[in-house]
Amino acid sequence: MSEGKRLKDGDIVIASITSCTNTSNPYVLMGAGLLAKKAMEKGLKVSNRVKTSLAPGSKVVTAYLEAADLLTCFEKLNFHVSAYGCTTCIGNSGPLPDDIIKEILENDLIVTSVISGNRNFEGRISPYTKANYLTSPMLVVAYAIAGTVFIDLKNEPLGTDHNGQPVMLSDIWPGRQEINAILPLAEASMYKKEYCNVFQGDKTWQSLSAVHSDLYDWSQPSTYIKEPPFFENMTLDIAEPEDIIDARVLVKLKNSVTTDHISPAGVIPDDSPAAVYLNAIHVASKDYNSYGSRRGNHEIMMRGTFANVRLQNDLVSDREGGYTQFFPDNVQNNMYEAAMKYKKTNTPLIVLAGKEYGTGSSRDWAAKGTALLGIHAVIAESFERIHRSNLVGMGVLPLQFSSDDNCDSLGLTGDEVFSIKGITKGLAPGKKLTVIAKSSVKPDISFPVIVRLDSSIEVDYYRHGGILPFVLRELV
Repeated sequence: MSEGKRLKDGDIVIASITSCTNTSNPYVLMGAGLLAKKAMEKGLKVSNRVKTSLAPGSKVVTAYLEAADLLTCFEKLNFHVSAYGCTTCIGNSGPLPDDIIKEILENDLIVTSVISGNRNFEGRISPYTKANYLTSPMLVVAYAIAGTVFIDLKNEPLGTDHNGQPVMLSDIWPGRQEINAILPLAEASMYKKEYCNVFQGDKTWQSLSAVHSDLYDWSQPSTYIKEPPFFENMTLDIAEPEDIIDARVLVKLKNSVTTDHISPAGVIPDDSPAAVYLNAIHVASKDYNSYGSRRGNHEIMMRGTFANVRLQNDLVSDREGGYTQFFPDNVQNNMYEAAMKYKKTNTPLIVLAGKEYGTGSSRDWAAKGTALLGIHAVIAESFERIHRSNLVGMGVLPLQFSSDDNCDSLGLTGDEVFSIKGITKGLAPGKKLTVIAKSSVKPDISFPVIVRLDSSIEVDYYRHGGILPFVLRELV
């Protein structure tokens, strides 16, 4: 990407060597360093319009890159060490420049990120990159130089050298012998030095004051940690589950909805319900941070549930993001606002979904936030294993359409009023319940669903309202 040129679809605006997984591997890091060195010697550069970063999984990486004289090669291509820990992969990409954001939005561009991380779910890396690609650290450097994903790296040049001659990826790709020759510089002594005092922390960590106590003082005015309401109004007696009557659909989704769609980990947008909450308690926008960093505050996380900027809710098919239709008023609200309006009228909520609901990261808050919004059941064509288990653990009933049934085949639009019958009579793994969807403009729709409580212990968890009340009652 040349300086001063307009952005185009496919242009790379984020290139990050990140993730504790592969940035703890000396072979690929040394390889990326050698590629950067060869690129620098050829006169190749990375455009300032590409936001670059190097986030090693350990300080040992810095030590052996310095020993091999490769850290400066990274830096000359704008790959500076930004942190030792989760960064771009978890959504801690930091802001893009205002002029870049303006150009993306004005031209509705599909710009990209290329990272060596573990996850590239929609809306996770950045709210402005609609395409995100995972690759090796060596290829991150190569793509950053190219500035676009619309390139055939085998047959097209990355750029030109000092003499204006084309430079191919093969010209700068390090061979195994080159990498193996410098691998011994990653010495065992480096690991011993960095990890012998790892739990002491740095001076900033050591300077923090803390009260030594077995119990955390919830009264502290923290915006990061807040007492969750999971045990509010809990009694020692079990209130047996009852049929779900006259429920409304909060969100209607298609296939392969990930836990990032349900509970995003990335940046908190300025116009989001979570931002409104933070602003009300006098947190400046520059300090909003990410959902992932504030996962100890349920007020943030429940406002972030179904707030992914790339969420496609069929109830509001004309817009992306965390919005829904509030019934019966047929008014569009953000997801949190609608859920709280339903809560005021004691209206139970459900989710309608397609195949592979809850795929991706095993994020606990995807189930916790669902429960806190007042969702009693999720009816899907199929579930991802861990998320289904987490829903049960939070007292949300996972129900699966029978055989080939789905929203389309049954004619469900999501504006119906739903009742789920058969819960009161007792539950068992695989039991069939009856769902009745009523509408004022069409005949009632009745269909069977399968209870996805897959074991007797899961039935017990659900009867108790989730695994937390179950464990507490067992302890008492």
